[in-house]
Amino acid sequence: MAAIAAPPKIRFRDPQVEMAHGAGGKASRRLVEGLFAPLLFGAAADQPLGDAAHLDFSGTRIGITTDSFVVRPLRFPGGSIGELAVNGTVNDLAVSGTRAEALVVSFVLEAGLPTPVLEAEVRAMADAARNAGVMIASGDTKVVEHGKADGMYITTAGIGRAIPGLRLSPSAVRPGDQVILSGPVGDHGITILLARGELDLEADLHSDTRPVLPLVESIIEVASAGLRWMRDPTRGGLATSLNELARDCGLAIVLGEERIPVHDTVRGACELLGLDPLHIANEGQFVAVLAPEFAELALDALQRTPGGEDAAIIGEVRATPASTVLGTAPYGGTRVIDMLVGDPLPRIC
Repeated sequence: MAAIAAPPKIRFRDPQVEMAHGAGGKASRRLVEGLFAPLLFGAAADQPLGDAAHLDFSGTRIGITTDSFVVRPLRFPGGSIGELAVNGTVNDLAVSGTRAEALVVSFVLEAGLPTPVLEAEVRAMADAARNAGVMIASGDTKVVEHGKADGMYITTAGIGRAIPGLRLSPSAVRPGDQVILSGPVGDHGITILLARGELDLEADLHSDTRPVLPLVESIIEVASAGLRWMRDPTRGGLATSLNELARDCGLAIVLGEERIPVHDTVRGACELLGLDPLHIANEGQFVAVLAPEFAELALDALQRTPGGEDAAIIGEVRATPASTVLGTAPYGGTRVIDMLVGDPLPRIC
């Protein structure tokens, strides 16, 4: 008689879903690891969770991802929900080591949405797809009652071929590895906040939404043998992405906070609101970990690629304290940089 499999262990005990469960921080992790993963992933539930999955089909390694976009307002300086939907999806694939080839898209439209608004977002999506070199292969449309969808929501799925030779994983990270950031953090989240009119601050700031594959490829071209791990720090920001890495690899990530590029407008807005720029969402940046002998090569390649001029080596991996992210200040102070808690900037992607 075949053994009866033990029922999945459900660890999610929150009484109801709150906005924080979608913010990308601790509450999101609790929901995914405590409820979704045990029920949906089975024996693979204990594996590190990334932004994309890799599957082998008849000798071809495929990357696949999915995402949903519920940003408010629909248009903002530097981008819009249609452009964001494409870039966010191809970027999740890019940092997993996959070149996106096709997307499918689903629109949930609110009754009463003006046709010119819808047309503008479809055009923005088409333009972003051409710019990213990916085709829109299929889609679906639903309409819900007025007042139920903030105009529109967009869900995407992306697929592509994995870049040969890359095997990115937290388990590959070693003490001494260097942490590289592709550019300034926090622009997208603060831009969305300003676009809502919720902050009385005049600023010339734009979302950083863009496809990061050209920047990723610049690193791969010169340093693929030393590339350990990558992530695009969207919801929850840089701090959350690096905390997830530290936990998954069991090592410490030590950042020189003065090395992290942050625009003055973002820093000022965060100081005004009591926020940490490292918790603010980005939509056109990525963070990578490389073996130390490849770090300068990778940085030089990034800085020579259009859009990567502000890339910087911002820290290193150490053996202790285990599973912790630390920030060091120029004057010698050190602080623990935790994962995002709560929901400071709802509906940013």
